[in-house]
Amino acid sequence: MKVIKTNKVKKESFSTSLFTGPDVTRQVLLSDSNEYNVNIVNFGKGVRNKFHAHDCEQVLIVTAGKGIIATEKEERVIRIGDVVLISAGEKHWHGATEGSEFSHIYVSRLGSKLTQFED
Repeated sequence: MKVIKTNKVKKESFSTSLFTGPDVTRQVLLSDSNEYNVNIVNFGKGVRNKFHAHDCEQVLIVTAGKGIIATEKEERVIRIGDVVLISAGEKHWHGATEGSEFSHIYVSRLGSKLTQFED
C-alpha cells in the first residue's frame, strides 16, 4: 500500500503544445503504477488544453478553482468536488475559467494514446 500527500508532491512545468498557454504544472502522484496515469494538472487563469481525445476513458476530479469541460456539443462549468467521466474517443477540452486558476486530478490508462485536434 502507498499513501500520497498531494501537497507534498513537487509541481513540475507541463507546458506543451496541447495547452493554450505556458502557465501549467503537473504533479505526478503514482509514478510507479503499472496500470494508471494519476496526476494533478494545475492551470493558470484562462489556460486550457486544446481539443483532443483519448483511446481510453479519462476521469477528472476537480481539486481547486473553477474550470470548464467542453465537448463539441456542450460546455459546462466544473468546481471542487465535481467528477467527470470522459468516454474513450470523445473529443473534448478542459481548463481554467478566465477569472480562476484550476486544478484537477486526472486518471487514465497507462500507455493510452492522446490525439490532438487543434493547433
